[in-house]
Amino acid sequence: MDWLTVPFEVTFVQRALWGGMLVSAICALAGTWVVLRGMAFLGDAMSHGLLPGVAAAALLGGNPMAGAVVSAAVMTAGVTVLGRTPRLSQDTGIGLLFVGMLSLGVIIVSRSQSFAVDLTGFLFGDVLAVRQQDLLVLAAALLVALVVSVLGHRAFLALAFDERKAHTLGLRPRLAHAVLLGLLGLAIVASFHIVGTLLVLGLLIAPPAAALPWARSVRGVMALAALLGTSATFGGLLLSWHLSTAAGATVAALAVSLFFLSHLLSGLRDRRTRRVHAPVPVLEVN
Repeated sequence: MDWLTVPFEVTFVQRALWGGMLVSAICALAGTWVVLRGMAFLGDAMSHGLLPGVAAAALLGGNPMAGAVVSAAVMTAGVTVLGRTPRLSQDTGIGLLFVGMLSLGVIIVSRSQSFAVDLTGFLFGDVLAVRQQDLLVLAAALLVALVVSVLGHRAFLALAFDERKAHTLGLRPRLAHAVLLGLLGLAIVASFHIVGTLLVLGLLIAPPAAALPWARSVRGVMALAALLGTSATFGGLLLSWHLSTAAGATVAALAVSLFFLSHLLSGLRDRRTRRVHAPVPVLEVN
């Protein structure tokens, strides 16, 4: 059993595991609503939209996390404003913001001749470089995500299934949508250091999507998604240690693999259920 325990006797791998577990919980809270509302493209756009803030902060010698927060706030405000424009579809507005922010980020990066390593870390993350202070930031982010999820649960639930009913019930769907975008931005900002912006959707979408066929409530999806994300983190770190692969990419790939396995098993379960409950043909006797 040494192959299972030896990697996690190393301090930086232990911190990586704790970081991945905290990120998995944050992504489960936000990602469940992303899956239920079909907002995967928005999540992808927001993750790439962090580049200008991160690049500017790095070039100015500031904190990349602070730059990511600023970019996430800009993306959230932009999506909210454009979503209220009647002549412009939401997908069009998100696509324009996506391209605009990404282009601005590349322009900022092009001003530096020594940004390649930082850009690689931004795109693909470095879960093995998680520090003690990063864990404290992630814990604080998880606390905020929990508070927002609990206070906004009823409004988010109504918004996900019937926006008109949410308005009728006085739940202020526009405000709920803006808060939900903020929750999504929080999850992405907290996660990009772990798995990078190109892989963040692996933990944001795959675990909730994998949990969906097995849970009977939204809270059940969140809990199971957090468990699946944690499992992907543990397994990904273990595989990357023994196979010498990129840790963040391995974690994300395993999370996606769990999604396909979940839907394969749920498909087999549904087919078996249909067979059991299929009507028995009655033979006619002539």
